[in-house]
Amino acid sequence: MAIEFERVGLGSKFVPYMEAWDYQIQLHDAVAADEQSPRVLFLEHEAVYTAGKRTEPQDLPLDGTPVVDVDRGGKLTWHGPGQLVGYPIVKLRKMSAIRLYVETIEEALINVVSDMGIPTAQIKGRSGVWVPGKDGEQDRKIAAIGLRISHGVTMHGFALNCNNDLGAYEQIIPCGITDAGVTSISAELGRTVTPEDVVDRVQTELERLLTPQVV
Repeated sequence: MAIEFERVGLGSKFVPYMEAWDYQIQLHDAVAADEQSPRVLFLEHEAVYTAGKRTEPQDLPLDGTPVVDVDRGGKLTWHGPGQLVGYPIVKLRKMSAIRLYVETIEEALINVVSDMGIPTAQIKGRSGVWVPGKDGEQDRKIAAIGLRISHGVTMHGFALNCNNDLGAYEQIIPCGITDAGVTSISAELGRTVTPEDVVDRVQTELERLLTPQVV
């Protein structure tokens, strides 16, 4: 079955986190009941910190900023303007292929970012997409992944840093990782690259790589 792609809010429209979460739940239930085709949502969120199931007290923002508790895996992260968020709501052909699903999302984002001239990679033991450090520099995360699967259908997804303000990460330990940094496409290239600039390419890669895994 073909995957549908929906652009919920990009550019000047930033989507509140709870609004998007409610929409995900609605789509998830419809896909699980075979009443809806698989769909991937693209959007930019209003600024928010979200805490996955493995978040610990020491991970929380240092300035007391409110945090939304969510039912995805992983720890604490930030979403906001300038970050392309993708939520695949798809039924996997094989429940045992969860690791393959994550690696497919990573591969799609690596292809997009690498084609822009930024060397990126998967790092064993760490989810997401990374810019490897050179000459003693720390590795830098450029895309995060956190998901939940219920009744064989995925929720949540990925966040690709495009031109977002990286200062938001200074108040937290992103994803609970203390020995690595965070970066964006714009920071690496030295020019502004927005979510709207990359969304077509991300959609093409996801459609190509993810379709064979989807019912």
